[in-house]
Amino acid sequence: MLLEVRDLQVEFRTRDGVAKAVNGVTYGVDAGETLAVLGESGSGKSVTAQAVMGILDIPPGRITGGEILFQGRGLLKLKEEERRRIRGAEMAMIFQDALSSLNPVLSVGDQLGEMFVVHRGMSRKDARTKAVELMDRVRIPAAKERVRDYPHQFSGGMRQRIMIAMAMALEPALIIADEPTTALDVTVQAQVMELLAELRREYHMGLILITHDLGVVADVADRIAVMYAGRIVESAPVHDIYKAPAHPYTRGLLESIPRLDQKGQELYAIKGLPPNLMDIPPGCAFHPRCPMARDVCRTDVPPLYEVDEDRGSACHFWRECLHGLDG
Repeated sequence: MLLEVRDLQVEFRTRDGVAKAVNGVTYGVDAGETLAVLGESGSGKSVTAQAVMGILDIPPGRITGGEILFQGRGLLKLKEEERRRIRGAEMAMIFQDALSSLNPVLSVGDQLGEMFVVHRGMSRKDARTKAVELMDRVRIPAAKERVRDYPHQFSGGMRQRIMIAMAMALEPALIIADEPTTALDVTVQAQVMELLAELRREYHMGLILITHDLGVVADVADRIAVMYAGRIVESAPVHDIYKAPAHPYTRGLLESIPRLDQKGQELYAIKGLPPNLMDIPPGCAFHPRCPMARDVCRTDVPPLYEVDEDRGSACHFWRECLHGLDG
């Protein structure tokens, strides 16, 4: 296994109390595999990724339990200097807002080339040549002429391609893409997802794709992990999720996707709001919004039940959900 996250727990201490952002997350991704991590804002997707990358704001953030194994190494036991050597060279992250993630006063060529100067000891001239090659690789037109341009001179889609080029620069074994298609139009979204899938196949790397949109991962993900209130509530191969969800929350996310055969109909929306992470409801955190909730859901936290050999659901009534019953 390339990356294993085991029972990870992260909390944020604030003036108002302790927010339990990640509550025992376990997942893994192998070389050449794409894992999509889904859920609404505040579900813990990005915090888990930041813990993996070693870029959590500490304080107020704090990892209170669990393990993160990368190629068999326990990342949480490494010193910061060792983590820094791994970041960029062996694992990299693509952030959702390319404009704010790129330095506005440096050309994109300088920012791409810096990876080779710092990690490979290249000269500035050779690093600039590598930057042009990377821009060509991610299909930025006229790369040789545009390598001296600044981030604001590129469109949103082109900036996201620059972020992908930066992440791919040193050919890492793992890339984490955090909402890489946010604020892009549908056509550009498809192009960015296709590019990520192509690079994953070419370099046989592991890819973790963080998103709130089930629609963008159908053709690129191998597995899906659905998060809610800091926990994984369902984990399964992508086709199983789309065919028959085994958790009411996953089912709600699927039903909220616009469909061509329902033109003119009102879109489905999951009732209520995600819970306050400082005051997570007892029992199943989803029970206040769940149409299948019963008494046991309000008192007992469901474990991740084994639906089959390669699938789990944190729902006491996963069998009913799997067969489309509302209890």
